[in-house]
Amino acid sequence: MAPHHVLKCCQRSLAWIPVIFINLVVGWSYYAYVVELCIFTIPNNAEKISYLVVFHLFFIMFIWSYWKTICSRPASPSKEFCLAKVEKEQYEKEQPDAQQDILKKAAVGLPVYTRTGTGAVRYCDHCQVIKPDRCHHCSTCDMCVLKMDHHCPWVNNCVGFSNYKFFVLFLAYSMLYCVFIAATVLQYFIKFWTHCRRRSVGDCPQNQLPDTHAKFHVLFLFFVAAMFFISILSLFSYHLWLVGKNRTTIEAFRAPVFRNGPDKNGFSLGFSRNVVEVFGDQKKYWMFPIYTSHGDGHSFVTRLLTLDPEQIAVGLQINGKSSVDGLASPKHILGNNINHIEGHQDDVAQTVTVTMESES
Repeated sequence: MAPHHVLKCCQRSLAWIPVIFINLVVGWSYYAYVVELCIFTIPNNAEKISYLVVFHLFFIMFIWSYWKTICSRPASPSKEFCLAKVEKEQYEKEQPDAQQDILKKAAVGLPVYTRTGTGAVRYCDHCQVIKPDRCHHCSTCDMCVLKMDHHCPWVNNCVGFSNYKFFVLFLAYSMLYCVFIAATVLQYFIKFWTHCRRRSVGDCPQNQLPDTHAKFHVLFLFFVAAMFFISILSLFSYHLWLVGKNRTTIEAFRAPVFRNGPDKNGFSLGFSRNVVEVFGDQKKYWMFPIYTSHGDGHSFVTRLLTLDPEQIAVGLQINGKSSVDGLASPKHILGNNINHIEGHQDDVAQTVTVTMESES
């Protein structure tokens, strides 16, 4: 037990190396831009001040969203998805077929509509919970994560329901941070590249800069910013596409399986509603790394064109608004008043409306 515990501690410590690396690079870029470029290199005060104001705006938003992604604890399934003590003891004794019967009985009344590839109820033997829709077990975090997208080593955290908006904003602001640095440094990069051998700015031609200690920082700053911008741009574009399709990275590679078969667009509600599910319905908060996502992470609206009779009989799940710290009970969600929800299909020009009255 002791060696295993020590190994776990070492793994957790080593997992912070990418985060430390990113913070060191960002810290150096701050020094290189503010001190070496703006203070020591740029002679024009108006240009210097304008650069510093915009730079600090992107820098603050970048750091804010980055650390919100790191510090937001992944949301895990609530107690309603755990087997009762008697059911758990019985489950451990039975054969696989009998185990599925136990899980099916336990899943009655829960908003669980996705299945395994073989049509079985999704159950995590490690965490001993029935997996809610879009929930997956992360071996690195050693827990089941609601609406898991992926485990990101650069933030040493799972990206899922509780921090996906923060992660997308982190990519957006890091990209803006890099492109702003590269764009404003470019002219001084060229001047340093064609530097004169004199040490004084006044002794050099107007299109050249003297050979000073700032040369290395400015030249390297441009290369690093351009390199990170290109790499982040592709990742950011991919996650914007995922948001528009209402998919996670896992679902993009393996379509979720419903009772009537796999459907890669099973959770897609149309572009605008997909965006609102991640960023919320108040646009004034979209650009800030504060929690505004819809739902509780346990249940998700599905396209009605793919609903099976059993799902309609159990109840149509609908996302509500809740904070991550006070996630609503899935059974409470099922008891909400439901007027109507329209389901849209991308490929077929057809709209289905289902009206359900709440019990009173």
